[in-house]
Amino acid sequence: MAATQPILHLTPKDYDGYKKPFWCPGCGDFAILAALKRVSAKRGIDPSRTVIVSGIGCSGKIYSFYKAYGVHTLHGRVLPVATGIKLANPDLLVIAAGGDGDGLAIGGNHFIHTARRNPDITYIVMDNQVYGLTKGQFSPTSPPGFITGSSPYGTKEFPVDPVVLALAAGASFVARGFSGEPAHLAEIIEAALEHKGFAMVDILSPCVTYNKVNTYDWFREHTEHLPEDHDPTDYAAAMQAALGRNGKIPLGIFYKVERPTFEEMMLNGSNPVQTDFELGKNRVRELLAKLN
Repeated sequence: MAATQPILHLTPKDYDGYKKPFWCPGCGDFAILAALKRVSAKRGIDPSRTVIVSGIGCSGKIYSFYKAYGVHTLHGRVLPVATGIKLANPDLLVIAAGGDGDGLAIGGNHFIHTARRNPDITYIVMDNQVYGLTKGQFSPTSPPGFITGSSPYGTKEFPVDPVVLALAAGASFVARGFSGEPAHLAEIIEAALEHKGFAMVDILSPCVTYNKVNTYDWFREHTEHLPEDHDPTDYAAAMQAALGRNGKIPLGIFYKVERPTFEEMMLNGSNPVQTDFELGKNRVRELLAKLN
């Protein structure tokens, strides 16, 4: 998280975007947005020093629902755009948000390489196991046998686990939350925003319109919190926990370690935006002289 001066006495409503959320009533994404606003107010996050980058899909709308600079980029390209912004101005707080399809299908390659590079970005994966915006096709996280318009006989593919993939790719912060537990979700998002490095948060976010299998009740029955004695600095323990126990989906912070960020290694403490600003007048004069 970029070190900026917190703004005092803000409320979650102060982070309302220029549009009102228009997800389907009951969508789990409402809880994700609410948790992000709640944490932002608690931390006094400065909207003028924050950028939220989103992709295509239901999750992509979040950039207009949250008060900050926003970039609505191409399908699957959330993370390279977010990385570019962080490299251009490392003083900014950069939040990336995308769905399971956006980040793990067309964006899967970017997911892997962003995790290993470790830019100081918080990546929120709004995981509903379906392509909701395009009428409910199966996604990379859909369970085997999932029946949709694009898989009338049930999908034959094995699902991707975002937590296992992030750990294997080298992410320095890996967690999972659930929209049906807003208080716990807010704690995880706050820890992710505070982390210095690439923080991936997989959030189980039920799609009430197209996914009638992975409902709120289904998740409540099939999830469990990581044990209190779980050590998030132990990679082997994190991977073992990610693989689940007793058929349950684990929730919590699996892994959290500190290591140099991508921008620290690439920029050696410099800020390209400030450098360009300081030298901008001379460059403009040189260009004008050439034109004359």
